[in-house]
Amino acid sequence: MVKAKLIPPYGNKLVNLLVSPEEADELKAYANRLPSIQVSERVVCDLEILATGGFSPLDRFMGQKGYERVLNEMRLANGYVFPIPITLPVEPSPEIKLGQDIAIRDAKNELLAVMTIEDMYQWDKEEMAQKVFGTLDLHHPLVAEMSRWGRLNISGQLRVLNLPRHYDFRDLRLTPVQTRERLSAAGHENVVTFQTRNPMHKVHEELTKRAIQSVDGTLLLHPVVGMTKPGDVDYFTRVRTYKTLVSRYYEPDRVVLSLLPLAMRMAGPREAVWHMIIRRNYGANHLIVGRDHAGAGKDSTGKPFYGPYDAPEMAEKYSDEIGVKIVPFTMLVYLPGEGRYEEISKVSSGTRTASISGTQVREEYLSNGKTLPEWFTRPEVAEILAESYPPRHKQGMCLWFTGLSSAGKSTTAEILTQQLIEHGRQVTVLDGDVVRTHLSKGLGFSKEDRDTNIRRIGFVAAEVVRHGGTAVCAAVSPYRATRGDVRRMVGDDRFIEVFVDTPLEVCEKRDQKGLYAKTRRGEIKGFTGIDDPYEPPLHPEIRLDAVNHSPEENAKIILDYLIEQGFICAPEREVRITAGKDEKDE
Repeated sequence: MVKAKLIPPYGNKLVNLLVSPEEADELKAYANRLPSIQVSERVVCDLEILATGGFSPLDRFMGQKGYERVLNEMRLANGYVFPIPITLPVEPSPEIKLGQDIAIRDAKNELLAVMTIEDMYQWDKEEMAQKVFGTLDLHHPLVAEMSRWGRLNISGQLRVLNLPRHYDFRDLRLTPVQTRERLSAAGHENVVTFQTRNPMHKVHEELTKRAIQSVDGTLLLHPVVGMTKPGDVDYFTRVRTYKTLVSRYYEPDRVVLSLLPLAMRMAGPREAVWHMIIRRNYGANHLIVGRDHAGAGKDSTGKPFYGPYDAPEMAEKYSDEIGVKIVPFTMLVYLPGEGRYEEISKVSSGTRTASISGTQVREEYLSNGKTLPEWFTRPEVAEILAESYPPRHKQGMCLWFTGLSSAGKSTTAEILTQQLIEHGRQVTVLDGDVVRTHLSKGLGFSKEDRDTNIRRIGFVAAEVVRHGGTAVCAAVSPYRATRGDVRRMVGDDRFIEVFVDTPLEVCEKRDQKGLYAKTRRGEIKGFTGIDDPYEPPLHPEIRLDAVNHSPEENAKIILDYLIEQGFICAPEREVRITAGKDEKDE
């Protein structure tokens, strides 16, 4: 088949920041003598896509002029549309100065690149949150995450020595150049791409096949495998489902599966425009944009951060300038009587239809161990999801007790722990005082050290949850943003914040350690609730009254909640399961 001519990259040329093999050895030796900075997972994702041209024409982390223009006008300094700031935030230090070369390393201290600092500037977190995400609400994952980013942004020439190492799905981790080669070999000039961070069900399969047909082209199935929304299905599970669908249910010359190591911002309308630019660089000239594309979920009041059509409308506005056409994500419903999917706008009133939402998939089917129906998803996909997502009562969870010192957190947590074990749960207890003795020994009580302590507890709790266990954590954890970080580590759907709401005067009377009295005498400085703030949860899953209720009563409140949410089998269900086993054994 003759190779197809694809749309040129945005800016007509793919950026390539990788040094040549001839330069590499000398530059590595030089880099090992330079001051280093270790960067976050988000920056690593951005660097990989920058280096290979996915953000073309952007060729570096943004300098001040470009950053400010992106915030205010959604354009780079050279005038090209670009809606998302790509920055390298750092904390001030003697090594961070204009003209200085620095080595950029990942969390494992692997050398990635050398940067010459040509621009450095302070940035305003609230300004960025308001202009890019349209909110200051800490329920937005990026707004909360930004609270721990460095106060300075730095920019300058990048010489990339190594891309991040990936040991999974190597045949699918394609750069823009490699993706374009496969798309061109498919033989169709038109390429429609499907941005996805979720498993694909039959409705998505139907939608993408209709899109292929409508443009007479190739589908670039381009799932995000970098950073997505906390609580999303892990990418290992998702990619297994994509591979199965592509190999069995699509025409080989009509689909290319390629993984995108993108760190999403969940920026809704701005992100939809960003995805258009990225996908053009990978060879696509059409993008499927759905309702609430790249949405961040709901804010602290329960209202969606973005309107359902904000993203398609903004994408359409910039479509001609970017050169990528929008393919609407048409709402499809299943017609049981006819055994097919149809656009909801074409279904007459009174016609029997069927549909299952993403929430229903998780809560009504996977969480209860129910098999997804074949009209909704392929059996192979249903099997993969069932393996990765056991019923809710077998999934991990984190109970995070927060409140003032002597509020009653540890006592209630201790009682609850025994009851959880009684119900067959495997429990790991992470008490603030015990953690301070072992995991966080040596840390002080500055805000930075307190945050570090809480994030350490959160990291361990997230690992316990990931492996199906129950983490019971009791720590003052005074700051909302840090508790939000832990929620995102664990996953929103498995994190239960328990606010032990005990007034300060009651805590002082109960204090057996004498800490409040020492603080009042000036012997302790920066004590939470006295001369350092405690930020109570605004929307905890459970709020406990430890004045009018005993610890035993409060533990019962939590246990009832866990049964209601399906994290623990209800007593009658346990009886049925036991009886079923006995009958079978007989």
